[in-house]
Amino acid sequence: MKPTVGRIVHYTSFGTPGGEYGQECRAAIVTCANDHTIGLAILNPTGMFFNDEIYEGKYSTDGGTWHWPERA
Repeated sequence: MKPTVGRIVHYTSFGTPGGEYGQECRAAIVTCANDHTIGLAILNPTGMFFNDEIYEGKYSTDGGTWHWPERA
């Protein structure tokens, strides 16, 4: 499947270097789709984060990447 503007995906956060916060899976909305990356509006409990160059992760545990939501 190809990501398109307005689709919902998951973003895996990096976590903090000291380990205070671990990697978390967050809901995100696709804001732009390029050849190899997508732009996301990432929804966090404390606010939104925007990034326009995010690669698809091979695994859902790859920090700083997006992936399709897992099926329930």
